[in-house]
Amino acid sequence: MTGRADGHPPRWAKDAAKYLLPGEQAVVATRRHWAVLLEPAARSLPVLVLGVWVLTLDPRNRFTATVGLLVALGALGWFGLRAGEWWMRHFIVTRRRVLLTSGIVARTVTLLPLRRITDLTWKETLLGQVLGYGTFRFESAGQQQALSQITFLPRADLLYHEVSGLLFGSDWGSSSGGDDEGNPEPPPARERPEHDTQPIPGARQEPPAPPR
Repeated sequence: MTGRADGHPPRWAKDAAKYLLPGEQAVVATRRHWAVLLEPAARSLPVLVLGVWVLTLDPRNRFTATVGLLVALGALGWFGLRAGEWWMRHFIVTRRRVLLTSGIVARTVTLLPLRRITDLTWKETLLGQVLGYGTFRFESAGQQQALSQITFLPRADLLYHEVSGLLFGSDWGSSSGGDDEGNPEPPPARERPEHDTQPIPGARQEPPAPPR
């Protein structure tokens, strides 16, 4: 997770700079695997072929040429939108939180504090084993979270070990201490005794009454 050769920070670093807390560093930062574009490509390719076929069916016919051109451009535009969403979406993990940034025009950041995660499941299909991607499933305390499942994560086996080390490693207790934003919790207040049996300094002590 270093900068590029031209000196400009990568896209995930720009997202991290905007959404991470002061002193918080990204341990894991990645896009989803390019295999997430296979389904949009499979859907847009037949429409693109149809548009090109209508466009070239009768080039002198202005109506069919226009319809074919619009269909082809629509298929390319729809696939380009899906590719843009893939490029702008980043999965970021720090020692405090899990974040998922998405959106092209309107940016959305979904986060889950590490201290709320109770279990982590890693699933890898047969195609995922061939292409090198997997699915993370987070189980957290409380209500259902928006980050309960993240699909098409690249190098899922390495990410699984890195995230598991943050969640259940030896330093998990210190890294997850504090509130949901990672701020340290205040020290517990000292409990006062219910009854103070010590004499008050400077007070006059009365002699005990003689027995009757």
